[in-house]
Amino acid sequence: MESVTGIVYLAATPIGNVADASPRLVEILQNADVVAAEDSRRAVRLFRELGIRAEGSLVSFYDAVEEAKSAELVSRAAQGATIVVITDAGMPSVSDPGYRIVREAIAQNVRVSVIPGPSAVLSALAVSGLPVDRFTFEGFLPRKSGERKAQLQAIALEPRTMVFFEAPHRLAETLVDMSEVLGGERQVVVCRELTKTYEEVVRGSLSELVAWSDREILGEITIVLHGSSAENVTSQADWIELVAARVDLGISQRDAIADVAHELHVPKREVYDAVIAHRNQSK
Repeated sequence: MESVTGIVYLAATPIGNVADASPRLVEILQNADVVAAEDSRRAVRLFRELGIRAEGSLVSFYDAVEEAKSAELVSRAAQGATIVVITDAGMPSVSDPGYRIVREAIAQNVRVSVIPGPSAVLSALAVSGLPVDRFTFEGFLPRKSGERKAQLQAIALEPRTMVFFEAPHRLAETLVDMSEVLGGERQVVVCRELTKTYEEVVRGSLSELVAWSDREILGEITIVLHGSSAENVTSQADWIELVAARVDLGISQRDAIADVAHELHVPKREVYDAVIAHRNQSK
């Protein structure tokens, strides 16, 4: 067995099918000094399903306690312990705890490594049928519709394929907002319960998936959205709306104008003039 002393591991766990757990993951969990788990109850169930009798301790490591516990765990690693971080499913730090303990380990000059494995982001991209040569992970959109629409406006010109996580009870509202902001013809894929018994992958336009989602939907949701064709955004009204959306997210007007001009390949001065003229007309 490889030496695993004095180290923090980020360990990917199955996103659905427990058979996706690698032998290396089982070995690391079995022999760790500490397993820091987002949900200790789920960790106990995972251990049971994998036939693991962990030799070390199991501690809770969820968002609210991550910052407080990171220094202590890394200090133990600095003294020679093996610390393994796991989340409910997939890779730690991807919309889950993990980032802070990595930063703390770097600060304390403690080695960090990874036990690679299942990822809902990459799995959804792979089955989506949308371009995957370039993509961006956007995580969870805001819960409130107004804030969600503002953020969608801010990424409306993003040319890369985008991946989102969403709660099942908010899926229909999110698809409606996407359709209103980005246009009903934009192609989208909804992946539900990936690798599980009732896995479902639904592809189509935003308008089509808005209609499909008008029902009770359960399970883990990943959305894959086709990127934008910026050449479709040509009017000054579009420029003004895109700048306003960025300002609503806390970006300065100057930076927002520069961003929109750069993305649309139009002179910054023209975008600035359009925004100022609109503001003067609104007074």
